[in-house]
Amino acid sequence: MDVIGRGQPGKALGRQEIDEITAAGAESMCVEGKRVLVIVPDHTRTCPLPQIARAVHRRLAKEARQVDFIVALGTHPPMTDEQIDRLLGVEPGGRQQAFPGSKVFNHRWDDPSALTNIGRLPARRIDEITGGLFAMDVDVTINRLAMDYDVLLIVGPVFPHEVVGFSGGSKYLFPGISGPELLNFFHWLGAVITNPKIIGTKHTPVRATIEAAAEMVPADKYALCMVVQGEDLVGLYFGTPPDAWSAAADLSDKVHIKYMDRAFESVLSRAPQMYDDLWTGGKCMYKLEPVVADGGELIIFAPHITEISVTHGRVIEQVGYHTRDYFLKQWDKFKDYPWGVLAHSTHVRGIGTYDGGVERPRVRVTLATGVPEDVCKRINLGYRDPASIDVAEWQGREADGRLYVPKAGETLYKLKNPPAWQRFDS
Repeated sequence: MDVIGRGQPGKALGRQEIDEITAAGAESMCVEGKRVLVIVPDHTRTCPLPQIARAVHRRLAKEARQVDFIVALGTHPPMTDEQIDRLLGVEPGGRQQAFPGSKVFNHRWDDPSALTNIGRLPARRIDEITGGLFAMDVDVTINRLAMDYDVLLIVGPVFPHEVVGFSGGSKYLFPGISGPELLNFFHWLGAVITNPKIIGTKHTPVRATIEAAAEMVPADKYALCMVVQGEDLVGLYFGTPPDAWSAAADLSDKVHIKYMDRAFESVLSRAPQMYDDLWTGGKCMYKLEPVVADGGELIIFAPHITEISVTHGRVIEQVGYHTRDYFLKQWDKFKDYPWGVLAHSTHVRGIGTYDGGVERPRVRVTLATGVPEDVCKRINLGYRDPASIDVAEWQGREADGRLYVPKAGETLYKLKNPPAWQRFDS
């Protein structure tokens, strides 16, 4: 199937263009008499979901027997009805008027009754995909609703991503609506390779793992991939999930990566309101780690964040935030913890070493959030009172080694001439 769509940096798509792409995609899906499940992101992704979801529903509902939605939460907590209404841009209680006949489901990754096993990636395949990093069988489980529909349509944006390289596409299946086994595996795979090498790299072993699992899903699969620049939709592509994602990732590479001439001794990374815990707010570190100088400091500035993780906080408080090598060199101690949590820990703490029982992170990571000082100390992160932050001390100070990013988490900052530890091929 040829990809339908277009995109260009700095040029917003108009409503007519969006409708044309959506209509052409819907027609090519041939959904007459079929049941369609539309897989959408939650509130932690920037995109014009209300507009796109309406356009998709309007086109599909004309022929499909049923059109429903599921929120690809991964391990994020379930959304309330009020939150889902806001996500879809409808007034409270007005969902049926906006999306007549449709249901909206939350994904439940931690509810075995909501999941079904669709197969296993054998050790030999994992060994091949990971280049020998791992050789183990990995079960593939997915929300059982995916088996009740003839067609799955993934609708979501594409950004540089710390685990897979670029988000979107089949990632809305795994981990979007998957169970914990594969999720934990490939997050740790990404962590072993490391965030600076993975993020902003199009083809990675993690992406290959996800696509191998996606091939096991029996329904017809399509994707409508968005590329958002600021508040504008600058790219929209329809096709099979790998093909639509590929086109969107190429555009994301142009609009979501900012190349810098130098590294900075101090970075103030401000989290937007859509990140409501450190589990999601950690993106403020992931996207900026490559431009923090050795020995420098990155401050996650988010007064509204008051907890580490709604879902995983208890485990994170047990293990803390550490470098990859801290875990690898004490693997017997940590191997039974959820690997996805260990991966998050290393991504927030960043690159470093662990030798002779001494951990040496490359940079300091400080929380200027609502997380109390004693908790920050317990989880091995620095603390700063957010009220003490004067943004003006960072604004316009790049020449002095200070960088301020007012909406961190989606734009990736990289060096024009990166060192070896940031290069995927090194």
